[in-house]
Amino acid sequence: MLFGFMVAVALSARCLNAQQIVNGQIFTPGIAIVDSPQPNTPLGGDHLQVAIDVSSDGQLQLPPYPSNPVSAIYNITIFLSSDITGWNFTISNGTASNGSLGEIMAQENGSTVKHVNWVWPDCLVGKGPPGDNDSARGLYNISIRQNFRLNGSDEYTIFDLPIHVTNSIPAQDNRSSCASLNNTLLNESALVASANNFTRIPGTPIQGHGNSGSGLGGPKPDANPGNGLGGAGMLDWRTGLHVMWIGAAVFMLAL
Repeated sequence: MLFGFMVAVALSARCLNAQQIVNGQIFTPGIAIVDSPQPNTPLGGDHLQVAIDVSSDGQLQLPPYPSNPVSAIYNITIFLSSDITGWNFTISNGTASNGSLGEIMAQENGSTVKHVNWVWPDCLVGKGPPGDNDSARGLYNISIRQNFRLNGSDEYTIFDLPIHVTNSIPAQDNRSSCASLNNTLLNESALVASANNFTRIPGTPIQGHGNSGSGLGGPKPDANPGNGLGGAGMLDWRTGLHVMWIGAAVFMLAL
C-alpha cells in the first residue's frame, strides 16, 4: 500500500508547474492569494490551517463593498477532496454546521488575511501515509471556489491546492464524522462546466481598489511553520478547472 501511495505522489509531482507561485504566494485564478500551506505539504495536527489574502496584496478593499462594485469577492467556499479516496469534505460553504465553518469573508473583521482553522474529521485520524485501501488518509486537494467581480466582470473559479494528509492527526472528541461533512464528488466535466474559463494573471491591477479609508486592514503577518507552511512545492492548475489528482488507476495497479 505504501509503494502504491509513493507511485501516486511521484506521478502527480511530475506534471506540476510552479509558474503561479510568486515569492511564496500562490495566485489563484481569481482575486484571492493563498499564503499557506505550500503545495504538496504533508499536513496533520489538530486542524487544517489555510491563510488566504482576500485583498490581493492590498489591491482590493474589504467588505462592505459599494452597491455596484467594480471589483469584489462575493463569497469563497472551500472543500477538501480526493479522487483517490472518494471523499469530498465541506470546509466552508457559508453556513457553520456539522463541523464546517461559516462565511470566509466574514471572519476576522478588518483583516485582509483570513485564517481558516478547520478541525480534521474523524476518519483522517492516524499517522503516516494510508495503511490500506480503506484508509481515508493520503492525497487531497484544498478546493477553493471564488464567486467574485473583477474590473466589472462577474466570474466563478475553482482552484485546487494539493496537500498530503500524512502527518499525525490525534483522536479528539470534537472531530465530526466524515459522513456528516461529505458531498458528492463531481467528475471533471461537471466541474469544468460549472466554472468560468478565466484566469487572472498575477500582477493584473484591480480597478476600484481600496485606500487608507476603504477598510483595508494592516499588512499580513509573516508566514511561519505555525501557519501550516511546509517545504516549497510545485503546483499544477488549469484555467477555471478543478485539478484532478492523476494516478488513481496506477495507484491501484501498483498495489
